[in-house]
Amino acid sequence: MRFVDTHTHTWGPDTEELPWSAELLPPGWEGAYTVHDLIADMDAAGVEESVMVTTPLYGRGVRANEYTMRSIEASPDRLWGVGLMDFYGDPEQVRSALRRVVGHDRMLGVRMHACLAYEEHSSELDRTADWILDDALEPVWDEAATQDTSIFVFPKAEQISMLETLAERYPDVQLVVDHMAYPDETTDPSEAPWTDFESLADNENVAVKVSSLPRSSDESWPYEDLWGYVRHLADWFGTERLMLGSDYPWMDDWADYEACLSWVEEVPFLSARDYSYMAHRTFESVHET
Repeated sequence: MRFVDTHTHTWGPDTEELPWSAELLPPGWEGAYTVHDLIADMDAAGVEESVMVTTPLYGRGVRANEYTMRSIEASPDRLWGVGLMDFYGDPEQVRSALRRVVGHDRMLGVRMHACLAYEEHSSELDRTADWILDDALEPVWDEAATQDTSIFVFPKAEQISMLETLAERYPDVQLVVDHMAYPDETTDPSEAPWTDFESLADNENVAVKVSSLPRSSDESWPYEDLWGYVRHLADWFGTERLMLGSDYPWMDDWADYEACLSWVEEVPFLSARDYSYMAHRTFESVHET
C-alpha cells in the first residue's frame, strides 16, 4: 500500500551559496539532514513518498526553497514540497512570490507559522498571535485560490478559531492544519480551546495532519496519551480529511523515524480503511495526486 509521510524536513550543509541560521536547527542537531538521509530513512521504514516542508533555516526570501526544490528534482518520484515565502509587501510581488513557489508541479503550497511571531526567522512562540487574520494577507489567499494550491498553517489551540474565520472567508482555498495544533500540557482533547476543531471541521476546505506525536506526548511509543486527540479528529473530520506525518527529524531524542509513523498501527479505534486514508488516500484527494 502506498504510504505518504506528509511532513518531513531536510536541509543541506551550511554553505556560502545556501547559508542557514544555526540557532534554528532542530533540538540536538548540529549539521545537515540531507535529502539522502531522508530517503535512506524512508527506505528503512517502508515509506514510498514524503513531503518536505521547507525549514525556516533558510529564511523566507527568494532562495528559501532552493534546497527543497533541488531535492525534488533529484528524486521526483519520491518527494513533494511545501514552501516558505514572505507574506507581506507589495501585493503584486507577494502574488509573484507565491506563483514562484508553487510553479513546480510537486510543490503543494506554502506554510504559515501562525503560532510564531512574524519575523524573518520566527522563533518566539505566541499562542494568540492574530497576524494571520490581517487583511494585508488577502493577496496571498486570493492568489492561492487562483493557483488552486494549499495553505499549510501551524497554529496553537488558541488560534483554531482564527482558522475557522479564514476557512469561511476563503472557501476556495484548501487549508491544512499542521500537527493537530500541537497539543501540549495546556490542552485537553475534550476541552476548549482545542475542541474548537469540532466547528472548524464544518468547513470542507480544511484537512488536518496527525503528525509530530512524539514531541507532544509524555509517554513512549505508541503515545497513547494522545489517542484522545486522534479519536476526536477522526469523529469530527472523518479520516477522509486526516493525513499522517512524522515531522522528522524535528524530534531530538523523542523518537526515530519509524516510530514517528508506526504508532498508528497500534490504535484500536482506527480501521484498515481509516489507515488507508491517513496513509495516502486523503493526501491524494486533497492534493489531487
